Amino acid sequence: MAESTAPQVRTLMQAHDLLVAERPSSDASVQAWRAYYRRSARVYAEVAEIDRGHHHEALYWVNRERRKADELESDPDEATST
Repeated sequence: MAESTAPQVRTLMQAHDLLVAERPSSDASVQAWRAYYRRSARVYAEVAEIDRGHHHEALYWVNRERRKADELESDPDEATST
């Protein structure tokens, strides 16, 4: 059984609250931001399966956070602002 990425996070609002608290500072490294976006996508993916009333909204966040991580992966200088 896989370990949960975000224990005790069962709703979309809880995911938002957790991830805001973990958000890197604006001057954090590209690597820190990329790791944050990847973790964020995993948290939202878990929530999409638990908080079924917000499934589609959580999936939006999964895709957004993956896109942000991918932008930083492909060209950190051209990535849209965090």
